[in-house]
Amino acid sequence: MWEICQQQAQAGSPDLQEALLNKIVCLPDHVSNKLQGKNPPVFFPQNYFPFLGGAVIQVLQKISDSLRGGLDCSISFVSHVLGKVCVHGRQEEILSVLLPRLMDLTKSDCIWQRICWRLVECVPDRWMEAVVLGFVQRAPGADVLSRLLGNLVVKNKKAQFVVTQKVLLLQYGHSTSVLQNLLGYLSLDSLRRALLIKVLLELLETWSSSSAVKHSPPEQQQYISKAILIGLSHLKEHEIESCRQELLTSMMEGVKCHLDSSLPQIRCLGMIVAESISSKVNTDGPVLKFQYEEDDEVRELKSLLVQTPPSCVVPSLPDDDRNEKADAALPSVLESNKKSCTAAPVMPDDESDAELDSDDDLIPYDMSEDKELKVKAPVYIRDCIEVLAGSEDVDKWEATVKALESLVRKNPAATREVSVELAKILLHLEEKTCIEGFGELRQRAQVAVLTTDPIPVAKYLTSQFYSLNYSLRQRIDILDVLVLAAQELSCPKSHGKTKHSGAPKPCIQLLPGSDSSKDWRRIVDERIKSKTRRFAMGRSQVELAAVPNEFSSVAGHFFFPLIQHFDRPLTTFDLLGEDHLVLGRLVHTLAILMYLAVNTVAVTAMGRALLEFVWTLRFHTDSYVRQGLLSCISSVLLSVPKERLLEDVTEELLETQSWLGDVVEKDPDGDCRRLALQNLLLMENLKKKLVTVLPS
Repeated sequence: MWEICQQQAQAGSPDLQEALLNKIVCLPDHVSNKLQGKNPPVFFPQNYFPFLGGAVIQVLQKISDSLRGGLDCSISFVSHVLGKVCVHGRQEEILSVLLPRLMDLTKSDCIWQRICWRLVECVPDRWMEAVVLGFVQRAPGADVLSRLLGNLVVKNKKAQFVVTQKVLLLQYGHSTSVLQNLLGYLSLDSLRRALLIKVLLELLETWSSSSAVKHSPPEQQQYISKAILIGLSHLKEHEIESCRQELLTSMMEGVKCHLDSSLPQIRCLGMIVAESISSKVNTDGPVLKFQYEEDDEVRELKSLLVQTPPSCVVPSLPDDDRNEKADAALPSVLESNKKSCTAAPVMPDDESDAELDSDDDLIPYDMSEDKELKVKAPVYIRDCIEVLAGSEDVDKWEATVKALESLVRKNPAATREVSVELAKILLHLEEKTCIEGFGELRQRAQVAVLTTDPIPVAKYLTSQFYSLNYSLRQRIDILDVLVLAAQELSCPKSHGKTKHSGAPKPCIQLLPGSDSSKDWRRIVDERIKSKTRRFAMGRSQVELAAVPNEFSSVAGHFFFPLIQHFDRPLTTFDLLGEDHLVLGRLVHTLAILMYLAVNTVAVTAMGRALLEFVWTLRFHTDSYVRQGLLSCISSVLLSVPKERLLEDVTEELLETQSWLGDVVEKDPDGDCRRLALQNLLLMENLKKKLVTVLPS
């Protein structure tokens, strides 16, 4: 390599240089091909490329000595070697040796700094990305990266594209430390700060784009949000003032499209970034403040807004100096403590007594044996309706809310008489006092009413879901109640006798004169069973009584009204428009109802209707809705009998299979791809069982 560097200064042969470059970089491959299984360990890639890194350092040392001696030489061949090794995927091996040495040599030597800058600048564009990424990922800090790369992003367009576009906007798999290194590197020089502001505005433009929020995966949006917060931490006051309007515009547009998302993670990201921009722009005035749950991820994001100081080595003091400084610091601390103690004014005794309230001398009443008066809850359903509808007695209202569920379940006949009226009251019921778990109490009461009288109450709730003058919260409550009631109706009641495997069985003894021969087999079997010792019979289990599936006869009343009017926009409710959060909940509700309808009479008709519903919405932009649609496909495949699937909905299944293949390949959301793959596996199992009906 050193000979080539000398020849390049004298215009050596380019063909020879290219041949030597290939041989040097690919030497482990050539040797292993020749020697087959007898390759020496030094030519293993994990050993050879660190060795090559040490050779590069030696060549750079010779170049440094030549420059100091006034001799010309070229560094481009070494740059070519570095670039080709990195693009072949051996960044870690060569840079693990190269970077630590360059970091030490460039600390205080300007010639070594220039050599390092030229080493990276002379890398050809086709290999520049691999080299720059290797340096960025392995540099311990932005100040070290700035020392190693210099103003590379200003001089080289390829490096500028990699740093300002590809790593930040087109990729999202890098760690937070890589983002801190990159944006910190851009902020450490006046020539690069213009690129920092440009990058930050481009990141904010992407963050505030509704299309990007809908079509990019949550991981990428979190990555962009981290980059924005780190970029904001590096802005100075005059820079913030110069782009104040752009920051405010992006903040307003971005927080709107993030809060419109159905995913809680995306909404939380929007709130955190908007708060951060607001705190930077409005330093003196009021700032945005949202309510969200503080977890480790949120705290990590907020910590990025605080700029970390560049890593610097503080020279350690000798032990004597350290002890002297500690001894000198001790009196000053004691003195400051003494000052702080004497600074607090001491009030005279007469002033303190004057401030005492004269009522403090009174002896308090003994209330240790007092008992709280409990309001008696109503015992009739109609009394509950009267209390919930218009009673001003808050205590009685609270007692009624707490007792309503058990009262409904104990009095099913009385509940059926007023079930729809009671469901209406519970749907519009608002919290009058601060009751712990009010939402859960109300929901459980609604579920009790619906399971007690399913058909009329289900008709009422499903009709109200598409009615005017309901909030989105009430519509979501309707869906939750329908799902919980369907689960309760479809599950058998857990009553029955427990059979213990180890319990002794009584022996069967024939009564005198019982010469009947028709029960002899039963008697013999029971005797054998009682005498037989069994090992590992398993745990005791509850023998459930065989009961009919109560959801079977009412599944259609829960399902079909919900699926009928989804495409009819109302004045205050548009499922296919801005209310896609409720649409996502509706789709997931339909999937659960379909799954619970297994073995019912209406399951085939429900499956066909659900497949048509899914086909209509399959290209929806919201990932939460698409996840629900894919869950619907799973429910259909698991609930509808295979014979009915292949006879009644064969065409729909073929179309769905083609769509699922596109989702697996092209959908940006990872959960959607996973669900689509599961559905394809279910369909594959279906084809294996009945291969003659469904062509492959």
